[in-house]
Amino acid sequence: MLTQEKTMNIEWGTLPFAYFPTDFNVRVTYKNGKWLEPEVSDSEYIPIHMAATALHYGQEAFEGLKAYRGIDGKVRLFRWQENAKRMRRSAEGIMMAEVPEELFGEVIKKAVKLNAKYIPPYGTGATLYVRPLLFGSGPQVGVKPAMEYTFMVFVSPVGPYFKEGFKPVPIEIVHDYDRAAPLGTGHIKVGGNYAASMRPADRAHKEGFASVLFLDALEKKYIDEAGPANFYGIKDNTYITPQSKSILPSITNMSLEQIAKDIGLKVERRQVSVDELETFEEAGACGTAAIISPIKKIVDRSNGKVYEYGDVAGPVSTKLYEQLRGIQEGTVEDTHGWTEVIEGI
Repeated sequence: MLTQEKTMNIEWGTLPFAYFPTDFNVRVTYKNGKWLEPEVSDSEYIPIHMAATALHYGQEAFEGLKAYRGIDGKVRLFRWQENAKRMRRSAEGIMMAEVPEELFGEVIKKAVKLNAKYIPPYGTGATLYVRPLLFGSGPQVGVKPAMEYTFMVFVSPVGPYFKEGFKPVPIEIVHDYDRAAPLGTGHIKVGGNYAASMRPADRAHKEGFASVLFLDALEKKYIDEAGPANFYGIKDNTYITPQSKSILPSITNMSLEQIAKDIGLKVERRQVSVDELETFEEAGACGTAAIISPIKKIVDRSNGKVYEYGDVAGPVSTKLYEQLRGIQEGTVEDTHGWTEVIEGI
C-alpha cells in the first residue's frame, strides 16, 4: 500500500484513467438469504471458490461513479441512487441477489471516506472513481444462480477516460461486430457486454480511433452505442440520443437530457439511423468516465464514409459539459438535487 508521503506526491493532473491502488475496500457477503455486515479490507485480492458462478456463468455486474472535490473543498457524489437502481436491474437481469439502496449508499460512502486522501484536489481534472462490484461467489456446477454473493466497492483516483480530455476524438463505426443483442443483456451493466466490445475496440485503437460506434444487431441501420458510452447528436436546437433495447441507460446521458431542456433545447430519444449522422451539427459520446467526449469525426469502416464535426468542441456540447461538471464540482447550482455532500471529509 502507498504511504501518506507517496500519496502527497501524486501528480494529479497527469493521472490516466487506470487502476491506482488505494488503502481500503469494503465487502459484504450475501448468505442464507440475507446480507451480512460490511467488512473493511486492505487486500487487493478476493478469495473465491473455483466453482463460483461469476467465473463459469457470468454472474457479475458492476457500476461506476465518481466522488468530486468541489471548489468549496466539499466532496460530492453525483446521483448515486441511480447507480444503485441500475445495479439492482442488472442483478435482476442475471438472477443475482439485489443490493438494497441503503446498503449500496453505506458501502460507497464508507469506501470514499476510508480513502479520502486519494480524492484529487479541485481544478486538477482528476476525480476519485468509485467501482461497486457484485458477483456470484457461491459454487455451482450446472447453469443456475449461486446461493451466495459478494458485493464490494473499491476506489481509485483517475484522470480523463480519453487521454484527449474534453477535446474532439475520432470514432469508428463497425459492422462486423455486435456489442449486444436487442433481447440480450445490453440494457444492463454486466461484464459480458464489455468483453464483446474489446476486440473491435482494440482494432479501432490500432487504426487511430478513440472508440467504436456499434450499430443495431438486427438491421445494421441504426446507431446503438459506443463501447464505453452513449451517443448523442445536436441539430436544429435539439439533443438527440438513440433509443434501443440493447443500449445501457446512462446516468450521465439522462442528466444531459435534463440539462439540455434547462438551457432551452428540445430532447429526442429515438432511433437514429446511420444516414442521419451527416445532418448533425455536433456529436459526442457521454458516460460517467468521460462525462462528454466531443466527436471530431466518425468513419464508417465498411465503406470509408466520413462524417466531420470539427476539430473544436461545438458550443452546445461545451455548454452541456460545463453545466454538468459545474454541478458535480459545486460551481453551478444543483437545482435538481443530484449531488450529495459526504460529511466528515
